[in-house]
Amino acid sequence: MSHRDFKDRVYAQFARISQALASAKRLELVDLLAQAPRHVDALATETEMSVANVSQHLQNLKAAGLVEARRSGRKTIYNLTGDDVLALWLSLRTVAETRLAEVGRVTSEAVPERGAERLLSRGELERLFGTDEVVLIDVRPTAEYEAGHLPGAISIPIDQLEDRLPELPRDRRVIAYCRGEYCLFADEAVALLREKGYDAIRLAGGWPEWKAEERPTSTTRSF
Repeated sequence: MSHRDFKDRVYAQFARISQALASAKRLELVDLLAQAPRHVDALATETEMSVANVSQHLQNLKAAGLVEARRSGRKTIYNLTGDDVLALWLSLRTVAETRLAEVGRVTSEAVPERGAERLLSRGELERLFGTDEVVLIDVRPTAEYEAGHLPGAISIPIDQLEDRLPELPRDRRVIAYCRGEYCLFADEAVALLREKGYDAIRLAGGWPEWKAEERPTSTTRSF
């Protein structure tokens, strides 16, 4: 095999990965599957796409080896093929944050108050484990919490938070986290908690960033 043939063939394989990720909707699917395995109907609801469109996007991701599928009863469950896919997604995001100013502008428009407050770093939170200084709440959907969560976190999905405020002590700081840097659930939770008189703060990042850093995790069911 000539050098040129080798280059053409191997770089064509690398291009399959970039082509699979060259879609905003497919990136959103990767981000959702970083939270927990899901079936097509659930992904369609989350992304506000048709089941047919989601299925097509998943087939593109599967062909590139980024997701895998398995049968569970009458449904097909999809998940990322490994932590390296999560690392790839987070690396792509980091490059975009660094090189594309529009990422910061869009985020600032969506949550202007986030830039004005100090987020709690993941390292700071880990140092607080085992103390009685804080309460940690996971405001993602229950299925995502069950698939994996931060140790000691209480599951209070964002749509249940207002009704479940009496469960939270007022003499401890409440830390909220969700799907990651580009999820607004935790921001909404902190805004509500502060409005109700709680000392609340958002965790920097969320579940994917925590998991990618190989920090301690917990789960309540297997997949």
